[in-house]
Amino acid sequence: MKQYRVGMIGATGMVGQRFVRLLEDHPWFRPVALLASSRSAGKTYAEAVNGKWAFDVPIPAYARDMVVSDASDCAALDGKVDFVFCAVNMKKEEIRALEEAYAKREIPVVSNNSAHRFTPDVPMVIPEVNPEHLSVIPSQRKRLGTKRGFIAVKSNCSLQSYVPLLHPLKKFGIKSAAVCTYQAISGAGKTFATMPEICDNVIPYIGGEEEKSEKEPLKIWGEVKDGEIVPASSPVITAQCLRVPVSDGHTAAVFVSFEQKPSKEEILSAWEYGGEPQKLRLPSAPEKFITYFGEDDRPQPALDRMKEKGMGIFAGRLREDPLFDWKFIGLSHNTLRGAAGGAVLLAELLAVKGYFD
Repeated sequence: MKQYRVGMIGATGMVGQRFVRLLEDHPWFRPVALLASSRSAGKTYAEAVNGKWAFDVPIPAYARDMVVSDASDCAALDGKVDFVFCAVNMKKEEIRALEEAYAKREIPVVSNNSAHRFTPDVPMVIPEVNPEHLSVIPSQRKRLGTKRGFIAVKSNCSLQSYVPLLHPLKKFGIKSAAVCTYQAISGAGKTFATMPEICDNVIPYIGGEEEKSEKEPLKIWGEVKDGEIVPASSPVITAQCLRVPVSDGHTAAVFVSFEQKPSKEEILSAWEYGGEPQKLRLPSAPEKFITYFGEDDRPQPALDRMKEKGMGIFAGRLREDPLFDWKFIGLSHNTLRGAAGGAVLLAELLAVKGYFD
């Protein structure tokens, strides 16, 4: 596989730091530029993250002495990178403008941000679920007036804990689903040191999360038509999202009604699936996409989030429900599968499909 030169926009934030770690020794992607706000520009990466490095392992050696560039200076990367990852903390309209500015300079953008998730010709992809949505990229390039440049995004981090589990069950006709997500503090870019109010506490509100949880799956399950992605009209999903005192790992309690109620054996069999990342043996793909636990007290974030190197989806407690048909628990690592790792996996799929060439 060809080696690609990669830039990382938003490299000093928590998700950006995950990218920095994941790109260490990546077999296809070589980081050549770290970018952040003007406050960090001109500093070495070690200086820029001094006091806010979020992990108990050292900064990767390759990144420590790299000088951080100003993310707003798109022209500075002309001819220097093959694509960029983006994980910035800015207003949505500013993110939209920034990502389009890079794309229009013929620099493809693989984004962790939500700003373009509902732009009709921007694919929002979970690689094992809807890789066919990448086919909309030529239409986006036509709109942007580019030959190479485009934007592709990953979905909200909490969706990974339940959408991959619902996806193979769609063949039974999902009528409705209720989801309650219990989200880790790293999803807010926090640690226990920087979010003391979460200790011995649950916060029953996360701004914008419930809307994302209810609407983003419908775009993921939509169809490409006339150069745009048309969201699905069903199933109906209702969501509640809570912040809980867990460092990493989003848990979901899921309740589902079907047109044709499947048996437990049919559901477990449906969960034995992989997708293109497994068939293509992409470097970041989990060998086993979905793991089901038969024990009553699993999955648990502390025990299970790092299985499959944090890139797997985990399920448990599948049982019949007196109001819905079935209920179960889902779990995914929110800053690996749900954020930086999911974006790296998406970039690997884009690379294999030739979208960076």
